[in-house]
Amino acid sequence: MILYKGEILENHKQKEKLDSLRLDCYKILQEEEPLNIDDVIIACDKLAQKVKKGSFDELISPLLEEFDIPYEYFMNHIPMFEKESLYKKVEIELGKDYRSLENLDEFNRREIRPLGILFHIAAGNVDVLPAYSVIEGLLSGNINILKLPSGDKGVSVKLLSELILIEPKLKSYIFVFDVPSTELETLKIFADIADAIIVWGGDVAVKAARSMASVTTKIIEWGHKLSFGYATLDASDDDLRGIAHHMAMTNQVLCSSAQGIFVDTNSRVELDQFADRFFSIFVEVNKEHKPIPFGMKSKNALELYNDKLEQHLTNKKIWQKDGISVMTSDDSNLELSMLFRSIWIKMLPIEEIINRLKPHKNHLQTVGLMTSSQDYQSYAQILTSAGTTRIAKGIHMSRMMTGESHDGSFPLRLYTKVVEIEF
Repeated sequence: MILYKGEILENHKQKEKLDSLRLDCYKILQEEEPLNIDDVIIACDKLAQKVKKGSFDELISPLLEEFDIPYEYFMNHIPMFEKESLYKKVEIELGKDYRSLENLDEFNRREIRPLGILFHIAAGNVDVLPAYSVIEGLLSGNINILKLPSGDKGVSVKLLSELILIEPKLKSYIFVFDVPSTELETLKIFADIADAIIVWGGDVAVKAARSMASVTTKIIEWGHKLSFGYATLDASDDDLRGIAHHMAMTNQVLCSSAQGIFVDTNSRVELDQFADRFFSIFVEVNKEHKPIPFGMKSKNALELYNDKLEQHLTNKKIWQKDGISVMTSDDSNLELSMLFRSIWIKMLPIEEIINRLKPHKNHLQTVGLMTSSQDYQSYAQILTSAGTTRIAKGIHMSRMMTGESHDGSFPLRLYTKVVEIEF
């Protein structure tokens, strides 16, 4: 299904609508009144209330189940779409004076204007629903072309069409297409129409976006990220319990999920002692969460069996029980874990943080920092210098807060421009 100026259409209509998309977008820019942020926010707030009442559960629940994201976790994020939160987001990202910037001088005024047309390439996970990317485009006043991910299951079309029913003025600013990533020529058309490409996804998706963009098109990347815990040997049981809950709750499938824990030590003996301590806590915490999906548990068990066969070559040590596992090794490499509560724990002494992590720069996101209160800020300073963009308690690694940045940047600033007009 596609969404074109408020109409939900079958996929066979895509070619026809694609042929008229450029002229339709240009006509909107030429003839229609600019979007009013108040209209967008009020519509989003009304949509959020419907979601809270369960009006879209039949669509959203299967998607959450597929990625094993708890329904409660999703619902905790709905307040981000409500009126108070969105006004706060706009004021923080664009400034409290965004409606009337101070004039440059007595002859030149300044205004914040949208870039114009955004092409959103959504990611195939639920870390951020594609609809949210479009909402950020609307908040910044842009026309939005959304390429759906393969696993969307109609959620984005339904939510965005409902938003248009609530506020019909938005119909000219939302275009949704169901185009496979293999249809490069079609994607190049979208890219050529757009002022900027908003790309969500891994390195392959980012490279593809760069290859299809002309020199006149801006690329704004929200790539896949890696997050982890960092602990000192004296980390408290409460902190370890917190990150264990986080790993079990998110199953490590979000960009903000901890893939493992680095420990401030260069002693393998101390590392294994720490891992043994953490695993005991992890086993108890795991009992408080719903079971790991059978398929993922079987997949991880097979990989762990192979790792055990090779232990005499790799010097890895494995703790395993009730479908969860912890693995230590001699290396300090940052990597994706097996996911679904199978984690790594590695040595990374404080003096090696920059050397080991800085090469990963744009892949880093959240660190669950577990250290004494007197040392917390000094470790946070080094970790952010290495390239991480958020430091949090382990239990809060995947929390969302009104006004926070996304991967160290404010999206609305990137989706707008400052214009200066002489008068």
